[in-house]
Amino acid sequence: MKNAAKTMDLTIALEKEPDEATERVIGEGLNSYNRAAAPGARDQALCLIARDAEAAPQAGLIGLTYFEWLFVKWLWVAEAYRRCGVGSRLLEEAEAIARERGMSHAYLDTFTFQAPAFYEKHGYREFGRLPATADGHSRIWLAKRL
Repeated sequence: MKNAAKTMDLTIALEKEPDEATERVIGEGLNSYNRAAAPGARDQALCLIARDAEAAPQAGLIGLTYFEWLFVKWLWVAEAYRRCGVGSRLLEEAEAIARERGMSHAYLDTFTFQAPAFYEKHGYREFGRLPATADGHSRIWLAKRL
């Protein structure tokens, strides 16, 4: 019960918008723990942005390479640039960078109303799904070997 006594000193509260310093402490704490468990693994951000002539972002991919995996957190293309190959170019470039970094696999998640067919066209295969919610949309996890 030694650990139970320690938790009595903590206050747990919902913070709708945590400040950057708080997020940094939590992120650094988790990264420190991960590095101790897997000393050779290092995470590295991967951020590709497509900008128009005025330098405004019109598409982008935000991800992370870690433990031999590319994780695609977000892939977004502005409506005016959809179905023109921009999303494919972003995804293919991210995969190429991941391979250069020594990654062997990639994964991501999407909703049924978003782009599962797009990712399947690029070789991703479903490995998990949360069933449809009240609005009728399921969340899908997909992966591929690089």
